[in-house]
Amino acid sequence: MKTLPHYLNGQLTSDISERYAPVYNPATGEQSAQVMLASADETREAVRIADEAFIGWAKTSPLKRARILFKFKALVEEHADELARLISSEHGKVFSDAKGEVTRGLEVVEFACGIPHLQKGEHSMNVGTGVDSYSMMQPLGVCAGISPFNFPAMVPMWMFPIALACGNTFVMKPSEKDPSTPLRLAELLSEAGLPAGVFNVVNGDKEAVDVLLTDERVQAVSFVGSTPIAEYIYATASAHGKRVQALGGAKNHMVIMPDADLDQAVSALMGAAYGSAGERCMAISVAVPVGENTANRLREKLVAELANLTVGPGLVDGPDNDMGPLITGEHRDKVAGYIQAGVDEGAELVVDGRQAAIEGAGEGYFIGGTLFDHVTPAMRIHSEEIFGPVLSIARAASFDDAVTMINSHEYGNGTAIFTRDGDAARQFCEQIQVGMVGVNVPIPVPMAFHSFGGWKRSLFGPLHMHGPDGVRFNTRMKTITQRWPDGIREESNHFSMPTM
Repeated sequence: MKTLPHYLNGQLTSDISERYAPVYNPATGEQSAQVMLASADETREAVRIADEAFIGWAKTSPLKRARILFKFKALVEEHADELARLISSEHGKVFSDAKGEVTRGLEVVEFACGIPHLQKGEHSMNVGTGVDSYSMMQPLGVCAGISPFNFPAMVPMWMFPIALACGNTFVMKPSEKDPSTPLRLAELLSEAGLPAGVFNVVNGDKEAVDVLLTDERVQAVSFVGSTPIAEYIYATASAHGKRVQALGGAKNHMVIMPDADLDQAVSALMGAAYGSAGERCMAISVAVPVGENTANRLREKLVAELANLTVGPGLVDGPDNDMGPLITGEHRDKVAGYIQAGVDEGAELVVDGRQAAIEGAGEGYFIGGTLFDHVTPAMRIHSEEIFGPVLSIARAASFDDAVTMINSHEYGNGTAIFTRDGDAARQFCEQIQVGMVGVNVPIPVPMAFHSFGGWKRSLFGPLHMHGPDGVRFNTRMKTITQRWPDGIREESNHFSMPTM
């Protein structure tokens, strides 16, 4: 059985941990490896290594840091297919989705390569007579990242490239369900020239996490996951004096106005709801058609599209399937339980993914695309994040009703509106209480040079991921106000060299 280790001080460790967790291939249900689970002492050792590496790395010029990241970017591009296969084999998403994940992560690396400009601070001359003022954006020290299973390449690359570019060292704690990709990224960083100890990977569970949240040498923690865990991360790390960005759950709605291009909206919904088996925080899980006619036409078109949705293994010979398996058997059963809860609470189950005939499924963790209609805000399938291939139609009588439905939800991560009406779109963007908004764009994930994050219970902490907020999060501002009196200059003239 293959054992996946930690990555410490520039190399894969050979230490033997006392605890392990199984790693499965979700398409077959077979165990493919076991991963070490770090003890508290092993995690503290990773922090110690990163802390010792900080002094040298912080003194490295931003230009040299950028050059290492440029080399890393080239290596990731060179190994993109390899990384995508690792993602597919442990997460289950289809190869094209996995390849797209690598590409989106690379966009943050590209942004981080601009650190000589991004970290240069500000300068003002003569804020007073003979007085200048300027700022420095200095690194924090050891930063930690705790990432989820659903994006084993992209989410870590939301975190560590900017942290490293700013001069911090890093300890990554990836999901124990699919740890191979972060380990491979660590190897590529070393190959790119990153000094040993600057980036470390610790595989583990809550025991490792709690060390990262409480160790005084860790200065900042980045997290992506469910809202209950995000709250715990934020409360615990903040109580120990750390800055925290903790991204939590989501329930993303897409409003379809009567004037929308319905074919475009349906095509967008199919990808946004069922892509990556719905296991993403930016998935559209609620369609909100405005008006009965819009709702009936939308439902009819969605049913027709679902009949052609191909579900199967993520790695296949030939064209990709549209959707792969869920991450574990436990999660598959949880999603199936939500489907049953929707039925029990009175929603109309239009397409039941539990009954889908999936070629080559074997013992894999599959559920087909599922569609509910006549869903109301009081139902669990509307109020809770399912994190699976389940789309609900929640009908709205008017634009105002649609906005109220979204603004009343506890989450405020992402949303979208499909319309040809510029005034409606503008009102939606202004009135909606959500952090990321799309207009005729189903998954409004910002580009890397903007920042990613939601509102309400979708984000804990004041600063978002990557973009300008990412640089602010990974640095602390120091402002210097200086004055050089004339007397100092005159005194220094006494020590000038004589004229030859």
